[in-house]
Amino acid sequence: MSTITEARTQYDEYLRQFMLALYNYTALGLGITGVVAYFTYASGLMFAMGGLMWVFVFAPLGMILYWSFAGRNWSFESTRLFYLIFTAVMGVSMSTIFAVYTAMSIAQVFFITAATFASASLYGYTTKKDLSGWGSFLLVGLIGIIIAMVVNIFLQSSALEFAVSVIGVLIFTGLTAYDTQHAKTTFLSGRLNTEELAKFAISTSLSLYLNFVNLFQMLLNLLGNRE
Repeated sequence: MSTITEARTQYDEYLRQFMLALYNYTALGLGITGVVAYFTYASGLMFAMGGLMWVFVFAPLGMILYWSFAGRNWSFESTRLFYLIFTAVMGVSMSTIFAVYTAMSIAQVFFITAATFASASLYGYTTKKDLSGWGSFLLVGLIGIIIAMVVNIFLQSSALEFAVSVIGVLIFTGLTAYDTQHAKTTFLSGRLNTEELAKFAISTSLSLYLNFVNLFQMLLNLLGNRE
């Protein structure tokens, strides 16, 4: 009986280490993005680049599309390198928020986002409810948001922007819970070997990172004070 208990305890410790690795990678990515974003703005690089900034604004979307098609065949090292480069490029892209919103409101919304993200992730980890059915619904909602955001580039509708932000908060909060539970159940399934699990940790961290960044941007649209 003690052997079974010890094995269970050890397995729980492996799960704890795996989840901790996810959050550490997510935090690392957010840290890189924050430092690069502030440096790009504070150094004046954002203004010096001129029209080149538009390349960095849309580069993250292109990188994610490329990764979604090609990333499955990458090694762990390549996936990790992509993640680090992507978060740095995202930092350049997000440097514009410092020119639009006050530093105080950026800090306040960041902590609100962190609390929302942590609560959603904790729910996804601890709930007994199967969230797998959320995946398709949230994906459709995400596609709808992207289409609405593209349309609003031309319409410049404040009402549509508000609606997208509200719905976006709900979708990215739900995705955080979904991705967390998916990570936990995948680990517990035992179907991945050590290398596959390490790569899965990076890819899931990228999903969690994107959930956090998009949730932050949606909340900033709703709660941020403009310069």
